[in-house]
Amino acid sequence: MAPDGVPPSQDGLFPRSRREVAPGAVHVPGWLSPERQRELVAACREWARGPVPLRRTVLPGGGVMSVRTVCLGWHWQPYRYARTADDVNGARVAAFPPWLAELGRAAVEEAYGDAGRALAYAPDAALVNFYDGAATMGMHQDREERSDAPVVSLSLGDTCVFRFGNTEDRGRPYTDVELVSGDLFVFGGPSRYAFHGVPRVLEGSAGPASGMRAGRLNLTLRETGLGETGSGERPAT
Repeated sequence: MAPDGVPPSQDGLFPRSRREVAPGAVHVPGWLSPERQRELVAACREWARGPVPLRRTVLPGGGVMSVRTVCLGWHWQPYRYARTADDVNGARVAAFPPWLAELGRAAVEEAYGDAGRALAYAPDAALVNFYDGAATMGMHQDREERSDAPVVSLSLGDTCVFRFGNTEDRGRPYTDVELVSGDLFVFGGPSRYAFHGVPRVLEGSAGPASGMRAGRLNLTLRETGLGETGSGERPAT
């Protein structure tokens, strides 16, 4: 059931069903109601204005990511977290709101059906990624966190092809999943460090109900395990 009591959407010719894509990786279609989607889109627009604005991340080798990102709670840059955006304007990032943590706990309970596991989930960082029609995300692992807690992913706007792979390398086996506006995807347990990416966004696929005029927003909630003042870095893979 969606967090506001609205049953998952089954729009389209073929109803989409929840499924475990891999052990610990669960896709729940239509988890967010249109109203909740619009609320999240409005929140993302506010976060994108600062104190740290939406930016394209520069990789250590000099490449620039095609997605644009703003962070909450902790600022992510390859391959570490910090409280301030030293690669942008040096400002402290916006606080991670308690209501977003509650949404994350509801997502974990929805995915795993385990109230105790959900109650223990304490996300303290979020990456908000904006994809235009040409943006992609290469296969990667989320390894900068010191916590093995699940990653919660929420999709808004245009549909994307989400490629969920294995924990060993960027190649096969992997599964391609279409993530539609309002979909929830949670990965933890044996799949916590699976490689994943977005090879394609289906431009113009979102309806007006999401509140997005164009493009795709993806919110990923993470538990960093860094505490109040810590900072951390793990080697790139």
